[in-house]
Amino acid sequence: MSHPHPELGAPPALKEGALRVTPLGGLGEIGRNMTVLEFGGRLLIIDCGVLFPEDEQPGVDLILPDFSSIRDRLDKIDGIVLTHGHEDHIGAVPYLLRENPDIPLIGSKLTLALIEAKLAEHRIRPYVLEVKEGERERIGPFDCEFIAVNHSIPDALAVAVRTPAGMVVATGDFKMDQLPLDGRLTDLPAFAKLAEEGMDLLLVDSTNAEVPGFIPHERDISAALRNVFASAEKRIIVASFASHVHRIQQVLDAAHEYKRKVAFVGRSMVRNMGIARDLGYLKVPGNLIVDVKTLDDLPDKDVVLVCTGSQGEPMAALSRMANRDHQIRIVEGDTVIMASSLIPGNETAIYRVINGLTRWGANVVHKGNAKVHVSGHASAGELLYFFNICKPKNLMPVHGEWRHLRACADLGIKTGVPKERTVIAEDGVVVDLENGVAKIVGKVQAGYVYVDGSSVGDITEASLKDRRILGEEGFISVFVVVDSSSGKIVSGPTIQARGSGIDDNAFVPVVAKLQEALSRSANDGVLEVRQIQQLVRRVIGKWVADNYRRRPMIVPVVVEV
Repeated sequence: MSHPHPELGAPPALKEGALRVTPLGGLGEIGRNMTVLEFGGRLLIIDCGVLFPEDEQPGVDLILPDFSSIRDRLDKIDGIVLTHGHEDHIGAVPYLLRENPDIPLIGSKLTLALIEAKLAEHRIRPYVLEVKEGERERIGPFDCEFIAVNHSIPDALAVAVRTPAGMVVATGDFKMDQLPLDGRLTDLPAFAKLAEEGMDLLLVDSTNAEVPGFIPHERDISAALRNVFASAEKRIIVASFASHVHRIQQVLDAAHEYKRKVAFVGRSMVRNMGIARDLGYLKVPGNLIVDVKTLDDLPDKDVVLVCTGSQGEPMAALSRMANRDHQIRIVEGDTVIMASSLIPGNETAIYRVINGLTRWGANVVHKGNAKVHVSGHASAGELLYFFNICKPKNLMPVHGEWRHLRACADLGIKTGVPKERTVIAEDGVVVDLENGVAKIVGKVQAGYVYVDGSSVGDITEASLKDRRILGEEGFISVFVVVDSSSGKIVSGPTIQARGSGIDDNAFVPVVAKLQEALSRSANDGVLEVRQIQQLVRRVIGKWVADNYRRRPMIVPVVVEV
């Protein structure tokens, strides 16, 4: 079983007739999925998604893949194949197309409609190629065949990419629900045909590889939702991903059955459900949907609100409701349904929202206390079944944290994939398929690129460290005026603290120490502002650490006169 090493260097030039696979996101994390295929000097990208920030990344809106390894070859990209319309697979497309708007997008009808709506906000009008399951398209040197897979969003596709170096199959996110709401099964016969031809490398969704057995059917949720609707006495507020069309369909069906009106809350929810309805993926009974502005005219028992925020995102509608920062106020007796899973890393934020909602009197229904969510990813039983059908010659788990990747690799080995042909990689690790063997050959830069407001890539790890210090320890500013020729104090020092838990008056004892230290340094001929700042920071930092056991950010301001 291959795995990356810290000492991996830059990959060598790609050999003639070989295929290179470089994941720039989605390995060792849930999100930011992006894989680059290279053959004959041309590139094909599979997915281009975002990762959502965690608590230790304050102020960050989104995290993008690092495009630096392909930035000088953007004109060599023949297309971006999008497997489905979730943000972790399409969310970074606008940022890549900002750098080259001429890159074609290839995907299913719903997927392209969702990304085109996002791109319109960025004023980008891409070239798109709509494909369906069963179709084959030549995209540069890449012969792509598209296969239907079942996921938690309609129109999801896997893609088989044929090149002279061999066939690479990328599943995208998938599961094998045998009773899907839309009747669209994962096309196992198509995968079996690819297996007969010879599947040289399989990139497989590993998110649920640790979960035993088979994922329950999506339609099983309907009964749980109806039970909630039957017992709810006031408003029902449903939080879901803005692209989870199947889940929203079940909510609409339950609302229609119990004679409630539905209002969508949040720009992305309104936009995506409008697209799904216009394209026929969302079936909406007549007069069911109302504008959120009209809710005050309806009795609480007749209202259903559908909003975003199921992952505790701080700016999403549900989080703002929990914080009393939204026009919709939670009241005693409201029922809130969190119809999604807990994405790893989001647990703290999600439980914070649940506690906030409960505090205001809401009855919160979630996966932990009711069957209101089933996963969209194949579990261990399904993966074993899938591997036995596909019989891949080489296996590379993707779309998961380290534990998921390794569990998926172990399942593949149990079904007969040779251990030495099972590749566990991480973002940036370069894998070459040559003479039927996949092996790690190097590593490229694939770090986090942070989006903060309109800033893309300007925020560094050092910036985030400063933000964490400010958030956890506060800061202390020290203002002092010195004579430029002698270095002696003219005025100050004046000390103020914010967020450190230390009262400004508490600094009186250290002022004398600082004055003494500054006088000594002036007598020693220290005149440079930078050196004086370092001295101020050192004296104040030691005093605060000794007396308060804290390490706030210290900002010395030295003015020369």
